[in-house]
Amino acid sequence: REAVRILPKPTFASQEETMHGFKSYFPSSLYTPTAASAVVAAKAGAAPAAGFAPSMTFQHPAAGFMAASKQEYGLDYFLKGALAGGICCSVTHGALTPVDVVKTRIQLEPTKYTGMMQGFNKVIAEEGAGALLTGLGPTAFGYFVQGWFKFGGVEYFKIQAANSMTPQQTWDNRNSIYLGASAAAEFIADVFLCPLEATRIRLVSNPTYSSSMIGAMTKMAGEEGVISAFYSGFGPILAKQVPYTMAKFAVQGIAAEKIYESIGKTPKTCTQSENVSVSLMSGVIAGVTAAIISHPADTLLSKINKAGAGGSGGMLSRLGNIAAETGLWKLCTQGLPARCVMIGTLTAGQFGIFDIVMNAVGASKFHFHDPSKPDDH
Repeated sequence: REAVRILPKPTFASQEETMHGFKSYFPSSLYTPTAASAVVAAKAGAAPAAGFAPSMTFQHPAAGFMAASKQEYGLDYFLKGALAGGICCSVTHGALTPVDVVKTRIQLEPTKYTGMMQGFNKVIAEEGAGALLTGLGPTAFGYFVQGWFKFGGVEYFKIQAANSMTPQQTWDNRNSIYLGASAAAEFIADVFLCPLEATRIRLVSNPTYSSSMIGAMTKMAGEEGVISAFYSGFGPILAKQVPYTMAKFAVQGIAAEKIYESIGKTPKTCTQSENVSVSLMSGVIAGVTAAIISHPADTLLSKINKAGAGGSGGMLSRLGNIAAETGLWKLCTQGLPARCVMIGTLTAGQFGIFDIVMNAVGASKFHFHDPSKPDDH
């Protein structure tokens, strides 16, 4: 009789062993330890399979590429930041046009306009309330363009700087990053702002010069040439705007950090309204600081764009003449209280509106974080 051979009972590899087998075919970086799988399973209401360890979680080979290519701070983020910057600058500068009109008049004719309230009353009495909106067109449009490049540029440059450093280096050098990013962004923005700011000041200093922004720009270019008409104030506008913007972003960043520390929260743990409130408070501090730093250049800018100011020489010669005629003390203080009110309000509004628009378009604002505090991410 033929003997019956008894075969051994077949055995099957456990899931854990199977995962170890898979690991031999793919780089170890594709296996993420974590509780990520446990969290997903918990959300789905499923328990992990018996014998399956979260540390053996398998990822599809393309997962690493997909994660790397889907950047949180890509082109769409920078465009959203630029849009938010354009809106916040246009709205705030446009809303404060009456204050800017009086401030500019005080700088140009200090003997006639001796103070903020007196200036408002005199402009209204002599020219009507509508005169307080002189230059609204170039102001709103010019600062939309400037805000687009300034806020969008700051976000771009600071994120590029952060990407070139380790997390700890980024945190340690965050103030330098703020200063460098804001200086570079402001320079670019001022190339576009300068012609519109020159037009605004010409309209404010001489309301009868033209009835429209385009008409004023055309007339100025025809009478003086493009460079002389629109870029005579480029040096002063850089001297005004670059230090102003550097102070604005650096001081706002530091002030916001201190406010978050004082309330024991981070941007991630705050509600949207709390974050906007922090932006408003830190914006006031930053605005007043930036206004004081940049005021002498702002006075020079206002004066050099007034027809005939400083004589008929080159830009540097005219600036020197204006500075000598005005004096250092007046350059630093003439119209300063009005400007502190204006810039403090304006800067607070800009940072607040920027946060609101960024949230509205679905962008998560970039914040520096301390890598030694995981909860700060």
